[in-house]
Amino acid sequence: MRDLVIVGAGGFARETAAAVRAVNADRPTWRLRGFLDDDPALHGTTRAGLPILGGTDRLADLPDAAVVVCVGSPRDYAARQRIVARLALPADRYATIVHPGADVGAGSVVGAGTVLLAGVVLTADVSVGDHVAVMPHTVLTHDDRVHDHATIASGVRLGGGAVVRSGAYLGAGALLREGVTVGEWSLVGMGAVVLRDVPPGEVWVGSPARRLRAADPPALAHVPEPDGPASTARTPRAALRVVGS
Repeated sequence: MRDLVIVGAGGFARETAAAVRAVNADRPTWRLRGFLDDDPALHGTTRAGLPILGGTDRLADLPDAAVVVCVGSPRDYAARQRIVARLALPADRYATIVHPGADVGAGSVVGAGTVLLAGVVLTADVSVGDHVAVMPHTVLTHDDRVHDHATIASGVRLGGGAVVRSGAYLGAGALLREGVTVGEWSLVGMGAVVLRDVPPGEVWVGSPARRLRAADPPALAHVPEPDGPASTARTPRAALRVVGS
């Protein structure tokens, strides 16, 4: 077993802690040490039965611990990317957390620091990048590509061959038609039905989805887009539940 710390102490971080406990119940893999959060008011308190150990500077005292960054919301969905960039850790320090209730189909790959929560389905040949958050009961179908730092909220459905570019946020219950692309750092609203490509840096809502406005400036962090698969470092399906053990 390997030590693991979760960066952040909000809802997504606590959901990830629950997923880690489920992984351990299925096969002991992680010693979950607690949360790291840069809000001093939280230090020394507990969340979901785990201590908040301090800020991210405490990673210097935990050189062998695996890390997963679990922050971000529709109000600031670039936060995860900024923290990962600031920490500048090597890829092998990041854990990949896949709830045992997720179903990862043949040919699918999942990147470092990514979390798949309960009920997520990757049907076949799906590529999910690094530091991606995939919330419960999301379905990614054949040949979908989700790039680094994207956030996919609960109940989202992607048709085959859809592409979600770096940092994009898909709100709960959104539906993407097969083959469409959501651009870098764009936000698709809850329940939106996306029938055509969404350009980078825009907010789209409704059914059928249409442009509402430009995305808020804090969300427009720049991450170069890869030309090929969603990311260069991937975890094969067979190794997903034992990464970092």
